[in-house]
Amino acid sequence: MSEELLLTFRSPPLPFFIESNRRTYQAGEEHPNRTNLGVFDLLFVQQGSLYIAEEGNRWTLQAGDVLILRPDRWHHSFKPCQEETVFDWVHFQTVGAWEETEASQGSLRGDYYTYAIRLPKKMHLSFPDEAKLLFSQLHEAAQSSSHGAFWERQQRFLHLLQMLDEGWRSDAAKAGVSVAERAAAYLKMNYRSVITNTMLSEALQLHTNYITRCMTEVFGCTPQQYLLYYRLDQAKLLLIKTDWPIARVAEETGFRQTPHFSRLFAAQTGMPPLKFRKRFTN
Repeated sequence: MSEELLLTFRSPPLPFFIESNRRTYQAGEEHPNRTNLGVFDLLFVQQGSLYIAEEGNRWTLQAGDVLILRPDRWHHSFKPCQEETVFDWVHFQTVGAWEETEASQGSLRGDYYTYAIRLPKKMHLSFPDEAKLLFSQLHEAAQSSSHGAFWERQQRFLHLLQMLDEGWRSDAAKAGVSVAERAAAYLKMNYRSVITNTMLSEALQLHTNYITRCMTEVFGCTPQQYLLYYRLDQAKLLLIKTDWPIARVAEETGFRQTPHFSRLFAAQTGMPPLKFRKRFTN
């Protein structure tokens, strides 16, 4: 079974926590046989070994391993536990878009206002003590019936997702995410001005091609596309919040020619700037 499968969730909306607990199996016991559970089932082994299958794929999970089972597949044990096995389970779901693909074949990507949460199908945690504490806190919140427990368990769950999303990447991949985020921050800070790829390269002290590759992998667009999307997004806000002439809105958002701004705006929103304003201000 490939170790490179990723589950990608387009957010917002964020995946949400449903329930969790900790189980102990004695030697001879095995995981239940279930089909189309309807929720994602995240397993984290603390001690011993679990022998889990999803359809025709099999995994032997040992201490420190995490596996995420899909909501729409047949899950079963292909072998009873050989020793006392302790593991945490978390059920969660999403109402947003998601996919399971090879790492290099995913189609869901973040852009200038959304994020693609990428979780490995299976991974080994290099920080088991931190994970054990987080799962314990999550289970405690899951069992509580207080009003504030809802917020606490969702926050703990999102912390878990963040830990898994950031923990699986290689150092090179983490560097790419950092470069993309630095480039995005620079573009946002200077979007009212003319920004060329050369200027961006000089500001980050990195080659243009490398910056472009990092932004394409993280945001699904080139630096200039990102800049255009962000400028248009800011233009939408100004059209709704102010009564400025279209020419001033264009100038304030980094467009030097009003007709050019109007064409790009219409292509992106399906209507010219003035019609957009009237639609949201009448």
